[in-house]
Amino acid sequence: MKILALSGSNANNSFNEALLKYITKHFADRYDFKLVTVKGLPMFKEGEELPVAIQSLSEEIKAADLVLIGSPEQQHSVTSAMSSTLEWLSSSTRPFNGKPIVIVSTSPMPQGAARSQSRLKSLLSAPGFNALVFNGDEFMMGTAPSQFDENGNLTDESTVEFLGHFFDEVDEWYAQITK
Repeated sequence: MKILALSGSNANNSFNEALLKYITKHFADRYDFKLVTVKGLPMFKEGEELPVAIQSLSEEIKAADLVLIGSPEQQHSVTSAMSSTLEWLSSSTRPFNGKPIVIVSTSPMPQGAARSQSRLKSLLSAPGFNALVFNGDEFMMGTAPSQFDENGNLTDESTVEFLGHFFDEVDEWYAQITK
């Protein structure tokens, strides 16, 4: 399965991007990953021509079997960079139409960016998306600074075990929706 891992962060040292990097490394024998980020993408401007970088991201989303979004939380919502990217995509090329989407998140706070996941699921149900969003177990890892070692590996075995369970559920869901 081709998975586009999309980091919704524009931070220089993003814990959500670190989580996606760990996932792409840990499950490299199970999936074909490509990691991309919203960092550096132009802010949405209504009435403007679609930027080349957004068109390129749209094509990568369309080519993927599934999109895995690492969604950080800012002010109880998704980042402005992620929101802007979604506005570009939903108002132009609409690459999420019928696309399976899975959301993961981490945060320095104990709740693990739970509100960001809820907000992102709400956004993906808006007109212009028509995405198929995974609503099984949720992966929200709190206290991110203490979760990674110096090599970017997760240090808590129960977290790694749950991540495996999470992707087992994703596989079952994907098989059901693509029959």
